[in-house]
Amino acid sequence: MTEAIRAAVFEELAAVGYARMSIEGIARRAGVGKTAVYRRWRSKLHLVLDLVSALAVQGLPTPDTGSLEGDLRLLYEVTSRALRHPVASQVIPDLQAEAARNPEMAAALQKALREGQHGVASGIVAQAVARGELRQGLAEGDEELALDLMSGPLYWRAVVVRGELPKGYLGALATATTAALKAL
Repeated sequence: MTEAIRAAVFEELAAVGYARMSIEGIARRAGVGKTAVYRRWRSKLHLVLDLVSALAVQGLPTPDTGSLEGDLRLLYEVTSRALRHPVASQVIPDLQAEAARNPEMAAALQKALREGQHGVASGIVAQAVARGELRQGLAEGDEELALDLMSGPLYWRAVVVRGELPKGYLGALATATTAALKAL
């Protein structure tokens, strides 16, 4: 039943957005009564925060293709597919807009997205260091910059620019990011 409710939350968010989303609509989509939803979550905010946290824990697996550029390209391909999914492409911008008005939502989204991406980025950097592709002992600030370099451009394209990626974009992004990371 919990999975049906979680699926219904995504559907409801994509259909009507967070502001118009209701526990009644979620229950209807999930085929359960409102009380089944309220037994688990006390409000729609808590339901969405739980869902975002659960997704962050799942995260993406750290690619291991044998090269930094290959790892980045695979990461970009998987992330790009996920961000272009019809539900994700509707839900992510809506939740970001809500986060601008709701500090609790903002904190949960930042924590979920940052932790998920940080784990994958750290894994990719560690593998590249072990292979000798990146220098040993990146400084603390460099690790943050590496995460920004690895994650920022694709999220910019998918969430802000929105639209089809130009042909060869992911490969070019992997090549450019590899060069930038080697410069750190």
